[in-house]
Amino acid sequence: MTDGAAASTPRRTRIRVRYAETDRMAVVYYANYFVWFEVGRTEWLRETGSTYREMEQDGISLPVIEAHAEYRRPALYDDDIEISTSARPVTPVRIRFDYEVWRPGEERPLVTGYTVHAAVDRNGRPCRLPAWVASQV
Repeated sequence: MTDGAAASTPRRTRIRVRYAETDRMAVVYYANYFVWFEVGRTEWLRETGSTYREMEQDGISLPVIEAHAEYRRPALYDDDIEISTSARPVTPVRIRFDYEVWRPGEERPLVTGYTVHAAVDRNGRPCRLPAWVASQV
């Protein structure tokens, strides 16, 4: 596994912007995009064969060790939003998820970003990514 590895097929998750996610101007508060990244990541895991809960029950967690977002245009209250999530291996114990947040039908994403995660065991020590995750990236 290398940092230059190709990304997995993107998985798409739809949500609708809730009022609680916006400021007084009906613009999505910036930190909520990281919550949406988590929604996309969780659904990516589910669609590729297992759930995050099952992985934790098997003794493996994926804490975030790096996060980045580029805000290009705002999402607004009641917008229908699509989160496109793909993954790629960084090392045998690290995985990077890439995200694009779209308003369907538009030509450019509203926000792009990524998170990097390290696989750790129950004692917080680095361990290999689960085989079912590694086989999807």
